[in-house]
Amino acid sequence: MSVQIRDIIAIMEKIAPTSFAEDWDNVGLLVGDGNGEVNRILVTLDVTSSIVKEAIEREVDMIISHHPIIFSPLKSMGQNLEDRNILYPLIQKDIAVYCAHTNLDKAKGGVDDTLADILGLQNMEILIGEEGERYFKLVVFVPRGYEEQVMNVLSNKGAGFIGNYSHCTFQAKGMGTFKPLEGTNPFIGSQGVVEKVEEIRLETVVPESIVYDVVDGMIDVHPYEEVAYDLYPLATPTGEIGLGRVGKIDRIMTVEEFARRVKEVLKLENVRIIGDRGKMIETVVSCAGAGGDFVRQAVDAGGDVFVTGEIKYHQALLALELGLPIIELGHYETERPAMEVLINHLQKKFNALQYKVEVLSSSTQHELVVNI
Repeated sequence: MSVQIRDIIAIMEKIAPTSFAEDWDNVGLLVGDGNGEVNRILVTLDVTSSIVKEAIEREVDMIISHHPIIFSPLKSMGQNLEDRNILYPLIQKDIAVYCAHTNLDKAKGGVDDTLADILGLQNMEILIGEEGERYFKLVVFVPRGYEEQVMNVLSNKGAGFIGNYSHCTFQAKGMGTFKPLEGTNPFIGSQGVVEKVEEIRLETVVPESIVYDVVDGMIDVHPYEEVAYDLYPLATPTGEIGLGRVGKIDRIMTVEEFARRVKEVLKLENVRIIGDRGKMIETVVSCAGAGGDFVRQAVDAGGDVFVTGEIKYHQALLALELGLPIIELGHYETERPAMEVLINHLQKKFNALQYKVEVLSSSTQHELVVNI
């Protein structure tokens, strides 16, 4: 079946809703047209000129990146080298770029969860929590015989997902009545005559972030000239999400022992310890990427050590003052594993939906960081 970029976006919205992103962030479809067809996707941390070249060589239709390709507002295009080497080729080759940044950091199974799992954190909690996305219940009335096509469109748009199950709906039979008035062109019935039609009440759940796209798709495929539907806000959000993780390791050890364990698990050439490497630790706070802003929160959460990708000089001084050792692993090193998790997750979703879409891992991305 033909798969459009908007279909991929619907799945990404389920994995990491754009509503999760920080206000300062820039996420979503940043380059391209949602109506474009997709056969091959390249997943990467960043969109660089070498990544764009790789995407063109591998005949990719869409790139999904963690870091936004466009971050600050553009006042012009073509004045900078990156425009000519990155944006121009993407537009010329019609390659879309979708970015999931802080929303993927926060999401369940996202960047921070992946790092915490690798670190072996147990009884894991969120460091800076916030309420997860809210859902709506969508109810639509469909003439009998058309309920399957409407259900499939709803699911393809991202509605009807509960856990690892898709196409989750409830259907009940009933009798609908209506009287087409002057100026109408009814699918069933005649002007001026009250019509009775056996209909199916179709119910499903929809994430708030995609509710209007789902409704538009439903209306497009629904056979009626005027579609009767209801949206009911659900009181219970999807649960807590947020940045950073807090958990305990399997046994008490020194900061240096734990750093060596992490170095081995992540297959790193080097790690950096800031602070008392001989301190005995049990509670670990982690934050992938640049987590230096959360030093105070890590202390408040009872952390014995803080593991992050990178930290600024004055943030490190604060950590030293507060008696919190830092294990600095590298920005790229802490976020890279989540890209492989995302690739596997997407491919499983596509296969379950019978989407003939191949998800590729960038080989060029891994060549950007070289230890000497």
